[in-house]
Amino acid sequence: MTATVTRTGDEASPRVLRRLLAVLVLSQALGGAGMAAGITVGALLAEDLLGSTGLAGLPVALFTAGAALGAAVIGRVSQRLGRRPGLALGHAIAALGSIGVVAAAAGEWAGLLLFSLFVYGAGTATGLLARYAGADLAQPERRGRATGTVLLATTLGAVAGPNLVGPTGALAQAYGIPRLAGPFLLAACAYAAAGLVLLVWLRPDPLHLARHRSAHGAPVAAREPKERERFSPGVVTGATVMITAQLVMIAVMTMTPPHMTGHGHSTQAAGFVIALHVGAMFLPSPLSGLLADRVGRLPVAAASGAVLLSAGVLAGLAPPDSVPLLSCALVLLGLGWNLALVSGTALITDAAPADRRAAVQGLADVGMSLAGATGGMASGLVVAGGGYPLLAVAAGTLAVAVIPAVAHWENRATMRRCPRVDLDHSDRPRDV
Repeated sequence: MTATVTRTGDEASPRVLRRLLAVLVLSQALGGAGMAAGITVGALLAEDLLGSTGLAGLPVALFTAGAALGAAVIGRVSQRLGRRPGLALGHAIAALGSIGVVAAAAGEWAGLLLFSLFVYGAGTATGLLARYAGADLAQPERRGRATGTVLLATTLGAVAGPNLVGPTGALAQAYGIPRLAGPFLLAACAYAAAGLVLLVWLRPDPLHLARHRSAHGAPVAAREPKERERFSPGVVTGATVMITAQLVMIAVMTMTPPHMTGHGHSTQAAGFVIALHVGAMFLPSPLSGLLADRVGRLPVAAASGAVLLSAGVLAGLAPPDSVPLLSCALVLLGLGWNLALVSGTALITDAAPADRRAAVQGLADVGMSLAGATGGMASGLVVAGGGYPLLAVAAGTLAVAVIPAVAHWENRATMRRCPRVDLDHSDRPRDV
């Protein structure tokens, strides 16, 4: 039985909501460090242990597949028990996976490495699912900005993580552990701390507050319509936008470090480029959220497709020895993904009823994770067969072919259902 919220006047006060948002921000900063550190060296570590460039995309495929299972489990746990136990469980599982990767690298056990990377993927799912907790705390007309605030916090750790590849590698080497396993030591500590922060301080639970507000405390204009279907057009559109962006982003990002090191760049240089990319994935979140709230979810989603195309073309045309151009391409890749994620999140949260919201959101992120697994696995094969430029341009073309088309379809469907643009649940919520 789902817990209910008591003392609503006190627990839902602005002071309490600000405190809950601060707890989410702190946990996201810690979790971001764990996520980005592993992403930076995962492909390089697998390439080293497995001895094949064609399999360099396997780690990302594994931990995104793990993220798919993690998103399903965390979504179910959150649906029944709330955001706090669901998110804390995800961080704990990711910490265990990180420890497994370190042990596998030390013992040169390829099987354990692959299994641990799969388990480690739960951290990726947890960090992304936390954005929905931010949306729980906001009224519909401010959901984009609330989502952006939580995602922005990930930048603090996500940018620091790749730049700690050198120091953590040196620390690992001092204890007889391969240098490339060093970032996973950081990931284990960061994920454990993030889970502890949530478990202790994320009280009252954001999802319980959102359910109580929907059932009792929200104004009529802001209440969630009970008649909305689980897979309404808004849910399908939001999920499609996020899934496509995830596939494109993971495919290009995964093969950028091997592409760079294969042309003489150091792992530190590759880490710097990935740090810029991860920063662009999360740093623009407040602006993306503001645009989603003010301009509309669908225009922002359509714009993400164009930005992802420009990223793919630039990455494909950039000379392999040009770190500045590759950096610009990866920054655009992160920005396009961010626009898609924020707008897609708002579309799904708007369309999913409060009593089934966590489960629906978890399923959407399962789709994202499976898309990431597909992109990560296919990326190595495409590069081995046709080269990095082919991968980058093909990925960008896919983004611009799918995302704007889906956004246009949803816009036409919305106009047929709700011809008046000032309805409370139109694509662009009104400010009240």
